[in-house]
Amino acid sequence: MQIDRLIQIIFLLLSHENITAKALAEELGVSPRTIYRDINILSVAGIPIISQKGYGGGLSLLEGFSLDKSYFTKEEQSNIIQALQILKSSHYPAADKVLNKVAGLFSHHLQSEWLEIDFSCWGSLKKEQNNIAALERAIINKYVITFTYLNSELGVTSQIAEPFKLVFKSHAWYLVAYSQLRKETRTYRMSRMRELQITNERFDRELPRDFSLTPAYREEYQIPLFVLHFSEKIGYKVYDEFQEKDIKRLENGTLEVRFRYQLSEWTLLYLLSFGEYVEIIEPLEARDMLKEKTKRILSLYEQEREGKGTGWNPDAL
Repeated sequence: MQIDRLIQIIFLLLSHENITAKALAEELGVSPRTIYRDINILSVAGIPIISQKGYGGGLSLLEGFSLDKSYFTKEEQSNIIQALQILKSSHYPAADKVLNKVAGLFSHHLQSEWLEIDFSCWGSLKKEQNNIAALERAIINKYVITFTYLNSELGVTSQIAEPFKLVFKSHAWYLVAYSQLRKETRTYRMSRMRELQITNERFDRELPRDFSLTPAYREEYQIPLFVLHFSEKIGYKVYDEFQEKDIKRLENGTLEVRFRYQLSEWTLLYLLSFGEYVEIIEPLEARDMLKEKTKRILSLYEQEREGKGTGWNPDAL
């Protein structure tokens, strides 16, 4: 389409101090005559294009011209810059370089003092960045991948998958892919992926349109309803961790939280992070399991005090 070619010409002129019509024609797959017609159209539209003949001549934009004077509104520029800043903060490969280039095209001075986003955790994320770059190539080219995966129960499984897309959600990157072993579309947390390999095998499958990262609850899943009572002393963390619609303040100031979640080792360890400020009311099975776990923790420290052992016992929990 002509409009797409006109936009491409503007970007090419912005990225080159000087470029010939022949070079533009070869880049865009059209004739030099078509390029000259397009240049006339852009000139009429107010784009200041300068044409210089002779040796070393060619086409260029008037010095100081930028896209903010013609194509994108100020609001659109800000939205693009902010989106790239968020992408940079999630440590997406080369996002910083792209951000600087786009800011340069817009003659936009980055003012980080009003916007700073940091999703990172402590430690190096280089490995995860490499995985993102590899998965980007696999998704775009539809290559089957293999990897080992560490699940929430610390079990390691070998996976063969068809990658559909990457998702950044709740401070972490996830891969949505079709598991050839499980015969279903699944979500994998990237920090738990190991030994990622891209194979030469291609796939044709597409991501189901009805797929959701957070599927609606169904009774057959048999996911238990948790009823938790939190001390108001830790209210700030409760509102940080749970949705407001699931929180109810009782008459005595206690915060009651109701939500459905799988009963697993990970869930119990998560609830332990609230220390003495949380009480499990339901389900009773979770209440008994947490009670038993705290007894083991207490026993571990009582042994240390009595001099019976100071080393860490992985079976104590």
